[in-house]
Amino acid sequence: MSLLELQSVSKRFGGLTANQDVSFSLEKGQIVGLIGPNGAGKTTLFNCVAGYFPPSAGSITLEGQPIAGLPPEACARAGVGRTFQIARTFTSMTAAENVLSGALLRERKLRKAREAAMRWLAFVNLDRFADKPSGSMTISEQRRLAVARALATEPKLLLMDEVMAGLNPSEVRETVDVVLKIRDQGIACLIVEHVLEGIMPIADKIVVLDRGAKIAEGPPAEVSRDPAVIHAYLGDE
Repeated sequence: MSLLELQSVSKRFGGLTANQDVSFSLEKGQIVGLIGPNGAGKTTLFNCVAGYFPPSAGSITLEGQPIAGLPPEACARAGVGRTFQIARTFTSMTAAENVLSGALLRERKLRKAREAAMRWLAFVNLDRFADKPSGSMTISEQRRLAVARALATEPKLLLMDEVMAGLNPSEVRETVDVVLKIRDQGIACLIVEHVLEGIMPIADKIVVLDRGAKIAEGPPAEVSRDPAVIHAYLGDE
């Protein structure tokens, strides 16, 4: 049984079809890249998996249990963690307090939740910022802080939305190292990414969307040679 399975997932907003019959699966501890041109429907699909949008059709299961249509907090309790394109940190709170807000989903004892928050801060190499306001951190650091907060909810599946976008090469490498460490914890990662040089070397599988539909799925080397993928990114020329 797959950890996450999407079967014929569609999402419509009135007359606009954002996702059309998308199916794929993801296994425990697997890194899957979700790529495609701007407007391909990647973030909409994320929102369906994370509970922000109910799909218009199709099914989404986590460890065989249906999660499609559940609210975000129920998806989080089921084991879906999520970060956003724009790092959504509580800028007036310290880094430790930000991660603590995630840890309290599972741990009601404040002392243990704080201990968990500090472990995850250290995991993403941000423990030195524990007592500093997150608003004073760089974009790269805030994105890793958002990852730590999501990890503190103890997810089985972590959705990361463009976590490498706008980063310099050294920051991309640091983020890649964090993703690999997450995989080593047995946590599956589904990553929307435009920085292909960051996701292609580490992904076990790539899923490509274009105009809301899946046009390719497979190992990175195979997908990168697919004529339909090349056309979607580069056009006929």
